[in-house]
Amino acid sequence: MKKIFILFLLSFIGASTSIEAQNFQPGFNGFSKKKTTYLHMMDGTVQKGNLKSLDYKKGLIEGIKIKDLQDNKIKIKPEDINFLYLPPSGLAKLGRFMDMATDSQQWKNKDLDQNLFKDGYAYFENSDVRVKKKTRNLMMQLVNPDFSDKIKVYQDPYAGETMSIGVGPLKAGGIAKSYYVKKANEKVAVRLKKKDYDEEFAMYFADCPELIAKYGENIKWSQFALHVYEYNNLCN
Repeated sequence: MKKIFILFLLSFIGASTSIEAQNFQPGFNGFSKKKTTYLHMMDGTVQKGNLKSLDYKKGLIEGIKIKDLQDNKIKIKPEDINFLYLPPSGLAKLGRFMDMATDSQQWKNKDLDQNLFKDGYAYFENSDVRVKKKTRNLMMQLVNPDFSDKIKVYQDPYAGETMSIGVGPLKAGGIAKSYYVKKANEKVAVRLKKKDYDEEFAMYFADCPELIAKYGENIKWSQFALHVYEYNNLCN
C-alpha cells in the first residue's frame, strides 16, 4: 500500500508540472501543537512556545494561547504581537502539498526567517481588518511576503476555491475566490472577492497606467497574484 501511495505521489507531481505555479503562498487553517510557534512582540521581544489554542473571529485569529519554554500557559492578544510564525499541521501541509512544492523557492524576503519558511511555517502579521461593518485588530496570514511593499494580500480562511485537480488531500490548481487586501497607504484590510475583481481592478491599480493599459481590457482573477507582483516591482 505504501509503495502504491509513493508511486501515485510521484506521478501526481509529474502531472502537475503543466500547472502554473501560484505566486501567493498557500493559506493554512490547521496548525501543529508539537512544533515551536514564534511570536515577535510589539516590544521587540520574541516569545517561543507550543500552540495550545487559537481564538477566531470569522475564521481570523483574534487571540492565541501557548505553553512557553517554562511550561507556563500564556494568552496573548493581537495588539501585543507584531508578527508570528505558525507551523501548519501535517494534514494542512499535505492538503497544500503542491503549493508548497512549487512556491517554496520563491520565498526570498530577506527580512523574514527563510529557515522557517523552508520548514513550511506560515507567516502572520498584525493588521486592522474590516469584518462586515466592524474594524478589528487581528493576526492575518500574509500570502505575498516577497512582493508586499505596495499591496498586502492576506488569506481569507472562509474563501471558496476554483476548480482543482487531484485526489483526496493531494490537489492542485485551485485558486481562492477571495482575499483580504490592503494598500501601503491604508490602515485597514478589506475583503476582495473574485466576482468583484473586474470592477475593483482599477481602484487598486489606478496609479499604475502601465498595468491598466496591459490588463485593463482582459482582467482575470487567476492573474491577481501576477497583477500584484507587477504592480509592486514594475510601477513607480
